[in-house]
Amino acid sequence: MPPDHQTALLRQHTPEAIAERLAAATAHSYLGDFVLGAIDGTVTTFAIVAGVAGAGLSGGVALVLGLANVLADGFSMAASNYLKARADQQVVERFRRMEESHIERIPDGEREEIRQIFAAKGFDGPVLDEVVGTITQDRRRWVDTMLTEEWGLQLDRPSPFKAGLTTFVAFLLAGLVPLLPLGLAGWLTPNETFAASAVGTAVCFFIIGLIRGRIAHRSPWLSAWETVFIGGAAASLAYIVGALLRGMMPGG
Repeated sequence: MPPDHQTALLRQHTPEAIAERLAAATAHSYLGDFVLGAIDGTVTTFAIVAGVAGAGLSGGVALVLGLANVLADGFSMAASNYLKARADQQVVERFRRMEESHIERIPDGEREEIRQIFAAKGFDGPVLDEVVGTITQDRRRWVDTMLTEEWGLQLDRPSPFKAGLTTFVAFLLAGLVPLLPLGLAGWLTPNETFAASAVGTAVCFFIIGLIRGRIAHRSPWLSAWETVFIGGAAASLAYIVGALLRGMMPGG
């Protein structure tokens, strides 16, 4: 192992660095909610622009439909994310009440569950007794342990309001990007307007992909081009559908 890599590993494993990393691991990041909203906002809005262009309709139609989509779909997606986060939160609350009740009614049975959980992890003898005693002497710690070890629940859930708001803001900001060139329709030809919208959308996809790569600890460049490809495929499909519908319209 190179010396510089060894030094970096040592710095990452100081007591302070470990404490900071463990604390960060339990904190919820809303970056994923932002990326989700941004990708959906960009894809669906540019799909409208591409579909309208494929159908040969005016830029004004695309602008009206696009703005309606940004507001309505953005709110709908934010509401869905809010309800999901709230439902996850309620699941934890329900199991917490259940475990509180079980500890109150059958403490010996719940204590035995703790014993078996940690026995399965390799603890035994006096050490196991000490672990069980330490956990069960604090009611909050006891319940938290049952929630994470028996039910596999994550205790630190995201705020439903923040999750929904983050999704809506991301959808709104990214969804407006494909529509910006439509405001210059008086100075650009329809083909130039569509090309400008496509370029702006591709740049937006690329930036979102870089953020995705950071979240997933993947190559940012690979993630960026992957996002551009997927978004471009969705837009191309919308354009083709619009063109087919244009051919089916009277005078098309």
